Amino acid sequence: MTRLTGNALRLTVFVGENDTWHRKPLYTEIVHRAHAAGLAGASVFRGIEGFGASSLIHTSRLLSLSEDMPVAVVVVDTEERVRAFLPELDELVTEGMVTLDPCEVIQYVGRGVNRGDTDTKGKRSL
Repeated sequence: MTRLTGNALRLTVFVGENDTWHRKPLYTEIVHRAHAAGLAGASVFRGIEGFGASSLIHTSRLLSLSEDMPVAVVVVDTEERVRAFLPELDELVTEGMVTLDPCEVIQYVGRGVNRGDTDTKGKRSL
């Protein structure tokens, strides 16, 4: 398991829900590549409304405009590991936005990990 605490870098990739890479959702490819690169974790968040460089507003409130909602893929790891991953995004992201923000990791604990005071299912020992 990757251990991560203290100063880190948050990578956020904003793309459209309908963006694809070889007929798969682009956000799925980004998550799988982040996993293969050994990054600490990645999550995908679907927006309910937004616009980008095209200035076209996408919203879930109107059926006719509810296609291609905004999606954010968020990855947090050390600055070195996140920056090493950026060339992967150069290949994948042809439309969208990529941002980097410094952050501080306070706690990073996975499920089912034996931490000494827990059993193998992550439950605290009494």
